[in-house]
Amino acid sequence: MTPPRLGTPLSDSAVRVMLLGAGELGKEVAIELQRLGAEVIAVDRYPNAPAMQVAHRSHVIPMTDPQVLNGVILAEAPHLIVPEIEAIATEVLAEIEAADLATVIPTARAVQLTMNREGIRRLAAEDLGLPTSPFAFAGSEQELAEGAAAVGYPCFVKPVMSSSGKGQSFVESADQIARAWAYAQSGGRVETAHVIVEGRIDFDYEITLLTVRSMRDGRIVTDFCDPIGHRQDKGDYVESWQPQPMAAAALKASQDIAAKVTEALGGLGVFGVELFVKGNQVWFSEVSPRPHDTGLVTLATQVQSEFALHARAILGLPVDVSRRAVGASAVIYGGVEAQGVAYEGVAEALSVPTADLRLFGKPEAFERRRMGVATALGADTDEARERAREAAGRIRVVVP
Repeated sequence: MTPPRLGTPLSDSAVRVMLLGAGELGKEVAIELQRLGAEVIAVDRYPNAPAMQVAHRSHVIPMTDPQVLNGVILAEAPHLIVPEIEAIATEVLAEIEAADLATVIPTARAVQLTMNREGIRRLAAEDLGLPTSPFAFAGSEQELAEGAAAVGYPCFVKPVMSSSGKGQSFVESADQIARAWAYAQSGGRVETAHVIVEGRIDFDYEITLLTVRSMRDGRIVTDFCDPIGHRQDKGDYVESWQPQPMAAAALKASQDIAAKVTEALGGLGVFGVELFVKGNQVWFSEVSPRPHDTGLVTLATQVQSEFALHARAILGLPVDVSRRAVGASAVIYGGVEAQGVAYEGVAEALSVPTADLRLFGKPEAFERRRMGVATALGADTDEARERAREAAGRIRVVVP
């Protein structure tokens, strides 16, 4: 692949990129693509999604409907299709790719595997032989009970298709199985969702290793950003920091695992590889074939954020994964259920040394919906985390 000739948006020379999913991560990717002259079309299931607010055009469709999704793709004729969420009729993407009508990022096969925890876990554990937590899959409450007994308590139950912690439970005993099954069904991206039950690993910390596949001298190369540490609550990231201190052997093992799984998936772009670490031992957890929410910290820490890296990589352009500073991010939650909310305390938040904000512009707030993020730099990760948390804490989401 040679670097494309980048044209002019809204003209015959334009390079058209369609985002399937238009959330806050897609918004940052759209901005970076537009800086390089790409024409961006944002698609999501609800109107006025964050990326729609900066895209050249947008469409609101049920993205699990193959006929509707195929129609939008054929009408827009994008050169690149960039999925951002799980709930997509991925069989359409495979057909589009097979017909050579567009390039799916990173590949249609990668999207199909990673949109479903069962596909990616079987690839990692069974095909690639990577170390993972003990696991089982279940399609009924009875199968879940059997799977939990097999992997052992305590364990985690997750829908095979979900995001941001939706439908996930920590199960400590058999009498919690019924509740975990019901919650998984309510939180999955599809009805009658299968679930994965995972045994708990005794790890010291977990990381996201942003892994970038890009073109260099006519061939695909793999680069790694510095590891990102993060803290989760109920399966959803609350804060992240970069770099996460690691022993050299653990970092090498992490990079080896990330290289194997991303090479197996193929294509170009940023992959968020999640890993558990204890001492020098590393276990594979999950991989997202796109920028990762914990990677929002790179807006402050890296020469090129994960979003700039993704935009450049999928366009066949050179990338630079170097870090310029130590930093952290902290999530700003909605805290209320309302539409068209307002934000107070912005000036106070930005008065925290080195702090910056991204308010995503989501049209509706929920109690635990991620509405923004604060970033900050520091002499070390402790100082950066304290500043990011302080800045995030000064923002108040209010009903006008």
